[in-house]
Amino acid sequence: MNIKQAKEDIKNAVSAYLTKDQFENYVIPIERQRPIFLMGAPGIGKTAIMEQIAQELQIGLVSYSMTHHTRQSALGLPFIVKKNYGGEEYSVSEYTMSEIIASIYDLMEVTGLQEGILFLDEINCVSETLAPSMLQFLQYKTFGRHSVPGGWIVVTAGNPPEYNNSVREFDIVTWDRLKRIDVEADYEAWKEYAYVKGTHPAITTYLDIKKDDFYKIETTVDGKSFVTARGWSDLSDMIKLYEQKQIPVTEQLVVQYLQNKKIAKGFAVYYDLFKKYRSDYQIDKIMAGKAGKEIVKRAKEAKFDERLSLLGLLIDGLIGGLREVSAQEGAVMELVNCLKLMRADFVVEKDFLEVVKRQISAEQKAISVGKKAGNLSADREYVLNITIAALDDQLKLIAQKVPASGEAAFKLLKTDFDKRKKALTKLVSQTDSNLTNVFQFCEEAFEAGSQEILILVTELTINSYTSQFIGKYGCEAYFKHNKDMLFTERKKDILAGIDELMKEV
Repeated sequence: MNIKQAKEDIKNAVSAYLTKDQFENYVIPIERQRPIFLMGAPGIGKTAIMEQIAQELQIGLVSYSMTHHTRQSALGLPFIVKKNYGGEEYSVSEYTMSEIIASIYDLMEVTGLQEGILFLDEINCVSETLAPSMLQFLQYKTFGRHSVPGGWIVVTAGNPPEYNNSVREFDIVTWDRLKRIDVEADYEAWKEYAYVKGTHPAITTYLDIKKDDFYKIETTVDGKSFVTARGWSDLSDMIKLYEQKQIPVTEQLVVQYLQNKKIAKGFAVYYDLFKKYRSDYQIDKIMAGKAGKEIVKRAKEAKFDERLSLLGLLIDGLIGGLREVSAQEGAVMELVNCLKLMRADFVVEKDFLEVVKRQISAEQKAISVGKKAGNLSADREYVLNITIAALDDQLKLIAQKVPASGEAAFKLLKTDFDKRKKALTKLVSQTDSNLTNVFQFCEEAFEAGSQEILILVTELTINSYTSQFIGKYGCEAYFKHNKDMLFTERKKDILAGIDELMKEV
């Protein structure tokens, strides 16, 4: 299965394991909850989906890579205690708590979360001295004499032996106690994650053209040559920073992340073309509905790969705006909750500045706790940071105006909030116009029902920010073309069905 399917499978298993009966006991007892083993090639996103699952279920996440652990760090260190047996005193070996188990209790203490995931990566690559204890852990969920706390689900991951010389084969007894999930690299599944993460459009459009370059591991005369999903994702982050700092993106940089010289060279050449398209097509003008006739003419006459790059630039521009709308909406909702709490405090407290400061601290703590718990998404962190910035502005406003009463203090903050809400309405209107303008441009540049418009609608459909925005505010142009696309697909299904029936005649 692909990484998206694996994520849903693991999420469902974790939800099932955490189900309790009417007596608050887990329906599947802890000792019978099979650890999940995610088997897949390196760099396909195994760790990333664990973070997403923790975020979506709002449970804790403790992650460890087992390759660096020794027997002592995993099991704990021995020490001698005195015990009395039958009137005789004996020296007995005990063990300190495992670093791994202790980290779960630490997280529970800091965050208050009593349930979560213990994710152990590269579980089948442990050292020779740790291997027997690791097998015992998989069967009994204990390190030394200390067990994984109830409510914490064990999820492990490992690489197939062809990718790692350190892999140790498990026997049937061990496999029979695990819930094994095999996952393979899949570009289309990764692409959905890439849009949410904001992956550089040069990468997604390049891979749309050359899907085979997404994941490749080869053995050459010079050793291993490989490109992974992790490599593309990390390269994207670096390209965006290089562009921000106006540092040239060269083939030398690309090959540091895509360790296949042919693919690295191909992408580096494509990236230079992509930069030219970005400059030539003036995406901001297209989204503003001010594209000149010469830009429409060029798009009409462009080859398909250039059109695909143009679509990637347009989609990236739209998604950036849609992501900002989503974040500002989240911040407005967060600010509403803050205002409710502060209004109640203004009634009983005279130090209005202290009330706002306390609310800022609460938002900052939410970020800190979320990071420690491992369940804070980048989007949620952005929303909280926008909220903190707004509260900082309101703090300055109160310090400047010095309201005489709690009612006056709240009115001051409410006026500031109304301005922010009005700014959000303007942003929504602008984003809606951008969507409409992009569709209008594509209608002028490409034929109705063309492959280019089909790609545009499809890419917007799979994006969560788009579906959220259109579901709430609508978009006539999108619905029109989506309806046409659905009719076209239905027509294909009907024709395919007719072909099948004709074979039987």
